[in-house]
Amino acid sequence: MTDAELMEVAQAYRLRAYAPYSHFKVGAAVLTRAGHVYGGCNIENASYPVACCAERTAIFKAVSEGERDIEALAVVADTDGPCAPCGMCRQAISEFHIPRILMGNLKGEVREVTLAELLPFAFSESDLG
Repeated sequence: MTDAELMEVAQAYRLRAYAPYSHFKVGAAVLTRAGHVYGGCNIENASYPVACCAERTAIFKAVSEGERDIEALAVVADTDGPCAPCGMCRQAISEFHIPRILMGNLKGEVREVTLAELLPFAFSESDLG
């Protein structure tokens, strides 16, 4: 799957977002080393901390299907520049060592970053007592 195709999957999932409070719809897709693609959208809740971001939804769907080796993540939203994952999502991306992150918007702008660029001081298993 090409990067452009992965971004298209993320855009399609953005349309499924449940965002009645913020109206900020986000879509994401992950590509596993096995070649499987899992998409996700943000899902809000009136109790805001219960919400789940698109990136984590896509990652968790892959993991729940037995996938642990994720090679890329794409995220897209209707933003001025490429949409970057929030802090919680960055930590989830780090947990599964996703090496390539494609950040995009609806204007077709895409920026690729590495995990090290996205979260240079990630909390990891080595930080646990």
